[in-house]
Amino acid sequence: MLRPRKMKYMELTVLKSDIDVVLEYLGKKAVMQFGETEEVPENFAAARIRHIIDRIYNAGEYAGIDFKTKIDDNISVPGEDAEKKTDSICSVIEKLKEIERSTFLEKQRIRETINETKAFAKMNVPFSDFEHLSYLTLRVGRLEPKGLSDLRENMGNRAVVIPLDDNRFLAACSKKGRFALDSQLKKVSYEPVKIPENYRGIPSEMMVNLNEQHQILEKKIAGIIIEKEKIHSLYALDLKKLASSWRIALVIEEIKSRFITTDSLYHFSGWTPADMVEMLTKDLSQITGSRIALKILSPEEVPSIKEGKEKVPVAMKHSAFVKGFEGVVFSYGAPLYGTIDPTPLVAFFFTLMFGIMFGDAGQGFILLLLGIFTAKIKVFSNFKKYSTPLISVGISSMIMGFLAGSVFTNEMLLVAPTRAITGAIFGQPMDRILHILPLAGTGGSITKLLYFFGFTIAIGIVINSLGLIINIFNRFSLKKYQSAIFSKTGLAGLFLFWYALFITVKIFLGGSFKDYDFAGIFIPLFFIFFGHVIWRLFTKEKPILENGILAFIMEGFVEVMETVSTFFSNTVSFLRVGAFALAHAVFSYIVFYFTEVLAHSGAAGTLSAALIMIIGNAIIITLEGLIVAIQVVRLQYYEFFNKFFVETGVEFAPFRLKNKE
Repeated sequence: MLRPRKMKYMELTVLKSDIDVVLEYLGKKAVMQFGETEEVPENFAAARIRHIIDRIYNAGEYAGIDFKTKIDDNISVPGEDAEKKTDSICSVIEKLKEIERSTFLEKQRIRETINETKAFAKMNVPFSDFEHLSYLTLRVGRLEPKGLSDLRENMGNRAVVIPLDDNRFLAACSKKGRFALDSQLKKVSYEPVKIPENYRGIPSEMMVNLNEQHQILEKKIAGIIIEKEKIHSLYALDLKKLASSWRIALVIEEIKSRFITTDSLYHFSGWTPADMVEMLTKDLSQITGSRIALKILSPEEVPSIKEGKEKVPVAMKHSAFVKGFEGVVFSYGAPLYGTIDPTPLVAFFFTLMFGIMFGDAGQGFILLLLGIFTAKIKVFSNFKKYSTPLISVGISSMIMGFLAGSVFTNEMLLVAPTRAITGAIFGQPMDRILHILPLAGTGGSITKLLYFFGFTIAIGIVINSLGLIINIFNRFSLKKYQSAIFSKTGLAGLFLFWYALFITVKIFLGGSFKDYDFAGIFIPLFFIFFGHVIWRLFTKEKPILENGILAFIMEGFVEVMETVSTFFSNTVSFLRVGAFALAHAVFSYIVFYFTEVLAHSGAAGTLSAALIMIIGNAIIITLEGLIVAIQVVRLQYYEFFNKFFVETGVEFAPFRLKNKE
């Protein structure tokens, strides 16, 4: 298909009760690009859903749940019990999270208490001096068992309460918490105990009790970790599904907020491929029970298109091979709707030129493997869009490598099979079919190299011609007849380019420049020079010379000079294809030569040869492969695209619900 898909403009009126299921269907099918809408502030419903999603993420993060992995594609908008289920699961996780937080804080407090107590435990100073500690506040007294229990309950993790005997105790807390401790002590009839003046140090019972509590809390935290693992196994899948479901709900709610709405209806519109209209109409009617109104318009019937305020979005439909090269085209710009889609041509010439410049059967096989890995192995999934180009250029490089007789720079491995094949086909065995690198003893290799460079020029001629033909077709399709006929990229330019090639080939074959050749060159140049004036005379536009005769003459000469220089440079530029192929052959020969020399110089030489072979091929594949790819893209952009990409279009970007982060 050399033209983008035809598009239709659909206007839909949907009941409020059906809008969610309609938008979910459109999002999962990814077949409609909504019309231009204004940004609106987030409404209450969307804010509420966002809060639920944040709660799920926070709970999931605590439970170690990865929300980035793709799950079931059948996830839908949340059902009636989704919020209840979400709250139930999140509450369980949040409760455990709070328990872990408080347990950790209590453990940390006791650890700090132990550290400060240890620092003074063996000091031979009066107990009363411990009132001056920077962290601890100590209280010693008597309490009934019930009062001791109440004190522990009321103080919680704000103080450590240690029984010393049947009714005596020691309480320790931070300096900040001493007022709370004293307040609680008053409530439980605390009776202070006077420490004897000669009592020195800290009671050993306190250290024992603190260590016991610390161990209990460590066991509790270990139990919490086990509980987290159980929660993960129990709720991970449910939370992932709920997160996906609520994300769908959020996107739908945000989209709905931009539509025209009444008390009972939503009205919206958008672009969709014409070949999807019948399916859309049938499916939407089915899922809404025929409670939907549809109006289908052609692009020329849409007011914003007729007025030039909007462009019809461009959607492509390609095979797997061609689709892999869409990125090359769209990185430059989207074609205008109704013009020729250059992607199939880009795919073919990209593959061809890369193979010519990077001809090695072994290195091409590595690129082929990389393409397969990126397509099939999950680890390389982020590079999946490069799989088809890698496979394509890998195969192309392998074919060119076979013709040139190179496998991982080794020029001897393919000699035997090449001799057998060429002997059977041509009746005369050859070591290699294509001699790129001219070497001593390979008679006629210089001539073959010149033919090879001529072949690359021929590729440039074809690409330049196709660019001009595409532009002429596009200009006529868009009813821009002046540029289609009189411009340097129109019919006049194409005729000049082809006739100049005809003269060049004729002279190269021994012919001579004839009188009629002047007409062949002069006529298209005349139309390029005077094209603007001729068109204004034909259409009766005035003034004929908009900017005066001097400006007209200057512009005409510049246009003619630019036409000649552009055609020449655009054609000669394709010599770089042969030049890079030659550079690749030279680099490969250097690696092969040193490998061969070292391989025959003992064990150390064999090891060195292996290292040079591995490192040399790695450098060629990574560095030279990247350079070649850049050069191919450059040739596409500057020698092909600039012929017809005068104005870019808008890429079709449908509303899409993706079931992933």
